[in-house]
Amino acid sequence: MKKIDHIGIAVKDLTVSNVLFEKLLGVSPYKQEEVESEGVITSFFKSDTNKIELLASAHENSVIAKFIEKKGEGIHHIAFEVDDIQHEMERLKKEGFDVLNENPKKGADNKLVVFLHPKSTNGVLIELCQTIKEL
Repeated sequence: MKKIDHIGIAVKDLTVSNVLFEKLLGVSPYKQEEVESEGVITSFFKSDTNKIELLASAHENSVIAKFIEKKGEGIHHIAFEVDDIQHEMERLKKEGFDVLNENPKKGADNKLVVFLHPKSTNGVLIELCQTIKEL
């Protein structure tokens, strides 16, 4: 793993939270997009080398809606950048981590992503992300 790519924060209202984080970080989001497969709408902020991803539910049955219902708004995951997501998945499986995806899937911000179950990572949802290289 190379570095922390971003911290994901679950929010109820993306519009309200965008204003709050604009004030907090002093920058506007550089990207907002919907990830239909996950039922989320994301908004990304970058301050120096740090990135924050706000995640709001696109519908009431999404993973984020369920997370907020159970735990409230707050940190949802920590994402680590990797060069080879397939290699990291295999390595971490061998180390005993519970990988939630059989295969990486397209995530937000031009990334392939896979998640590790929090029960195998001290209660923290971990995301591995690899930038999709354009041909």
